[in-house]
Amino acid sequence: MDIAVCVKTNPDLQLMRIKDRVPVLEAVPFKMGDLEKNALEAALGLRDAAGQGRIVVVAVSQGDRKIRETMKEALAIGADEAVLVGDPALDDTDQAGVALALARALEKAGPFELVLFGEGSTDGYSGQVPSRVAELLGLPEIGYARSLAVAGAVLRAERSMGENVETLETALPAAATLVSEINEPRIPTLMNIMKAGKKPVVELTLADLALDAAAVAPRRAVRSNLAEEQSRKHVLFDGDPAAQADALVNALVAEGVLGR
Repeated sequence: MDIAVCVKTNPDLQLMRIKDRVPVLEAVPFKMGDLEKNALEAALGLRDAAGQGRIVVVAVSQGDRKIRETMKEALAIGADEAVLVGDPALDDTDQAGVALALARALEKAGPFELVLFGEGSTDGYSGQVPSRVAELLGLPEIGYARSLAVAGAVLRAERSMGENVETLETALPAAATLVSEINEPRIPTLMNIMKAGKKPVVELTLADLALDAAAVAPRRAVRSNLAEEQSRKHVLFDGDPAAQADALVNALVAEGVLGR
């Protein structure tokens, strides 16, 4: 079966700093999102179960996010081809613009029986893009799947609903978003990393997709993007360890953190 996996390059949040309540991305490396790796791993499992097919990773390049390295990583993990949409007009677009570019790229590279996404990106985490793409392509979508299986022309998925597990089915072609519990992404071998450089990568512009800057112009304005303000009281506790422990507990009770 032919499967498309939409991927994104995200900053490594473990290395990101906050200064004056603003994220500092200088010198922070970008990497393929963990949830996108889950989606790619799920695609590989479905292809292996079917015994045939191709997997195409599709991405939109926004700013200096080193998306080409991300595509190489996806190809090394096991994807067969990559499609990259790049255009200066996409640098400041929003979820609607990204979804439109992805949908047009999927139409051009397809058809696909299944389009997979992570449940959200680790930077913005709006979760809007998958549903927007599915709507533009006229595909049914299953969200937050923790397992996927294909039987003939039917996609079956399970997802957690609190204390219950919900099982859903839909006809293919379809789209699905996946949660991290679905699998453990594989690590590419050295041999596969070397082979990735020979796999096809198609680079498209907005003009190739019959789009222009106006079509992907942002429809939203970000009014604020500040980290939560934090304050430290710098309370010091003197005395022996037992006295310090008692003083700490009393201070936490006074602040309402602990109850007696």
